Parts: sequence; C-alpha cells; structure tokens
Amino acid sequence: MKNYKFTINGNKYSVDIVDVEGNVAQVEVNGTPYKVEMEMEKIVQPKTVIKVAAPAAPRAGAAGTTVAQAPAAASDVRPLKSPLPGVILDIFVKVGDHVKPGDHLLLLEAMKMENNIDSDKEGVIKEIKVDKGDSVMEGDVLVVIG
Repeated sequence: MKNYKFTINGNKYSVDIVDVEGNVAQVEVNGTPYKVEMEMEKIVQPKTVIKVAAPAAPRAGAAGTTVAQAPAAASDVRPLKSPLPGVILDIFVKVGDHVKPGDHLLLLEAMKMENNIDSDKEGVIKEIKVDKGDSVMEGDVLVVIG
C-alpha cells in the first residue's frame, strides 16, 4: 500500500492507495475509504530512433590541400523521460556508466506490469534523477545521458 501526504489550501491529507484494478482505485483519505475512477489514456510504446550523423565534407585548404571540418560542439546531453506513470522498482546503472541503445536502465512498474526502460542512445550516464520506490509521472526525467 502506497501512502502519500498532501497539503491542499493549508489542509493536510494522508492518502493510502489500497488497490488499483483497471481504471478504479480504492483509496483512503484521512481514514475514509473512497472508490476513484480514473480516465485512462491509450498508452503508446515509444519507438527507439537512432540518429546517425553524416560525415563532415572536406573543405579546400591552403595550397590545394583538404582540411576536414571539425564537428560542431553540440551538446548531446539529453534527459530520458518516463513514458508512463508508475513506480521505480530497480535501477540497473550508476552515474558514469557507459550505455548503448537497448541497454536496460530502470525497471518501472505501471498498471501492475513491469516495464524495462532502455537507453535510446549511446553515451554516459550523467545524472540519475530517481531512486528505487519513487513514484513518477509520464514525462518525468529519469536519467540524463550525455
């Protein structure tokens, strides 16, 4: 059972999520039971897209020699966001780990299913923004890969 503490307009609430089945949650707010119906959005699994940079074209240098153009110093640091709301069950990487596309980074429980959150790019783990047991919402940043 998950417990959350809320303060709304100065009033404190203790919310226990007793059970979730389909789109109905059994909750207790300050000890009073409620049945909550949730609107469910259709969840679309994101597809991994790997961008491949084209090699830089050589340019003419002095005396007819060619000089390779230096690649742009673009910041390729990008956050990996949660595709759906859930709870972090496990974290498989640590800051400094080198990952490549398809590597398992986290295990996210959502709607009573375990979902592997995989790297969508090659890089180094710069930051881990969540801990085991954290509840996350769709779009929350989980890790930063650079």
